[in-house]
Amino acid sequence: MKKEFTAKTVEEAKALAVEEFGVAEEKISFTVIEEPKKGLLFTKGEAKVEAEYEITKEAVAAEYIIKVLDKMGFHDAKVDISPIENGALLDIKAEGFEELLGKKGEVLDSLQYLASLVSNKINRDYFRITTDCNGFREKRKQQLEDLAAKIAATVKRTGRTSALEPMNPYERRIIHAKVSETEGVTSRSTGEEPYRKVIISSTERRSDRRGGYNSDRRGGDRRGGRRNDRKQRPHYDITTSFEKDYKKPKPEDSMKSAGLYSKIEF
Repeated sequence: MKKEFTAKTVEEAKALAVEEFGVAEEKISFTVIEEPKKGLLFTKGEAKVEAEYEITKEAVAAEYIIKVLDKMGFHDAKVDISPIENGALLDIKAEGFEELLGKKGEVLDSLQYLASLVSNKINRDYFRITTDCNGFREKRKQQLEDLAAKIAATVKRTGRTSALEPMNPYERRIIHAKVSETEGVTSRSTGEEPYRKVIISSTERRSDRRGGYNSDRRGGDRRGGRRNDRKQRPHYDITTSFEKDYKKPKPEDSMKSAGLYSKIEF
């Protein structure tokens, strides 16, 4: 973005540019086109400068986050921008902000979602915005990987299907990736957002006590047939207390499946 500004002095013209663009002066490139001429008694003419500010999607997203945090009471917040594949990582620096993230970082996810919407209004080219705060994302990833490995091992040992609580697409991807490292188990996503969850199940057939193979040990009578029991419980229950209490939809980071996980429905 380029624009000319005219004022009595060069400094005043630059100040007009800062006010117009809404960013710090050091982020703007100035070219002095004309300076007022100084005479013996007075100055003639005005100062004219050309101001250029490159509007990038990551800069727009960072400025938006800073404004939101300022409204939340974090007046000295800063955002460090680092390039990542197809986008940028915005690392938030604000004293006390980490305490608001909680175990799952829902506030961080909300800021990420809103900043992505704002930045991608500039043009139609998709630009991925990822927010972080003091390494929270890596810590959360490790928690999810540990959880996935533990449940996958249990499912493989017992043969019983296990359902995790609802997660956003980014976290479900982490679960699927970790489960794929364990032989004999598989994972899939089921349900509608924001209640979509990961189901981990065994791919191995398990033998019953009589030496045959049966995926449901409760289903046989003495003659080898299946009991006609209308009150028979389902094999697993995918309803969680989290789903019952989760009433308000929450913004999520949208991720596109690719590569190794292109066959997994997230």
